[in-house]
Amino acid sequence: MNKKKIINDPVYGFISIPSELVYDVISHPYFQRLRYIKQLGMTHLVYPGALHTRFHHALGAMHLMSLAINLLKSKGHTITHGEEEAAILAILLHDIGHGPFSHALEHSLVTGIRHEDISAKLMDNLNIHFDGRLSHAIEIFNGTYHKKFLHQLISGQLDLDRMDYLNRDSFFTGVSEGVISSDRIIKMFNVHEDNLVIEEKGIYSIEKFLIARRLMYWQVYLHKTVISGEMILVKLLERAKELSAKGMDLFASPSLNHFLKNDINEANFFAQHKNLEHFTNLDDQDIYAAVKVWAEHPDKILSTLCKMLTSRNLYRVEMGNEKVGDDRLHFLQDAAVNLLEIKPEEARYFVFTDSIQNRAYNAGVDNIKILMKNNNIVDIAKASDLSNLESLQKTVEKYILCYPRGI
Repeated sequence: MNKKKIINDPVYGFISIPSELVYDVISHPYFQRLRYIKQLGMTHLVYPGALHTRFHHALGAMHLMSLAINLLKSKGHTITHGEEEAAILAILLHDIGHGPFSHALEHSLVTGIRHEDISAKLMDNLNIHFDGRLSHAIEIFNGTYHKKFLHQLISGQLDLDRMDYLNRDSFFTGVSEGVISSDRIIKMFNVHEDNLVIEEKGIYSIEKFLIARRLMYWQVYLHKTVISGEMILVKLLERAKELSAKGMDLFASPSLNHFLKNDINEANFFAQHKNLEHFTNLDDQDIYAAVKVWAEHPDKILSTLCKMLTSRNLYRVEMGNEKVGDDRLHFLQDAAVNLLEIKPEEARYFVFTDSIQNRAYNAGVDNIKILMKNNNIVDIAKASDLSNLESLQKTVEKYILCYPRGI
């Protein structure tokens, strides 16, 4: 069977699957599941085109890795065929541990479990399935392989993961502020003392990359309506879990039911193989099917939350630099009790506060290093003459208040 396939990608055009092993990994059910998990969760509630999947993103990142490896080899850096394939597999599998609506899920059904840890476990399972042929890929993914720069291509301040999702998310949302010149940035890649660096000519492309990332967070990933949709999903899953814990049978696929009925957390997730098995059976369809049925459930809290989501009658969200005062919070909770005719203790599902953070550049953690013409290495924040680049290092925290419309 010919496994050297070509895929037509809307962002990059034709991209190729470079080897039989890569083809076989893509064909595995763990990876195929990503076709049914949207990359941006609830973002389609604001940008209707944002329906692309984690499958799209993984293939795009794989393509960028092939370009980056070929570029570095052309500059005289030794990368063996085995290392090239391992790096491609590592970036391909970097998001394999994501669940449906990953961030909402991590706050309600699988509390405290990071998708990175699930990715690592799934890669170990795949390595057993493929007779140890993913061992180098796992080392590169974990950062334990002796060539550090290969790991930095996968996980760092300027990794190929970020490069693909910025361009891809911009393409599908139509938010042009996120468009970056990935070709130009990759052409500026180099390796100095086993670290990934950017040649001095690429400074302006990196500035654009960092600013694009900041703008995409506020305009897309942390948009008020996106946050509202995610918060409703978190709250309705919390309610469903609470009802299940009381012995109530809710409509759910077997795998979703497993997480509703059992208290799965960081301490016990990996203790039983069935947890991982059920997790890899979950996708967006499990959640949506349940929400549609729960909208008619006799429990008023659950049905109201589900109807709010399906009809896009979302929470009103206020975002600011100051925490909301207790007086206002209590006033809104009382108003929600009267409006929805619910018990005072149930108001927490409809009126609550939270906070969000945005940091475009984390200086001190895998800094973006610029290789100057005199061979000196300088951090991008020092090399750039852009006055606001230093401000991108600061963590911006905003406080949010959610409450029902109509109050």
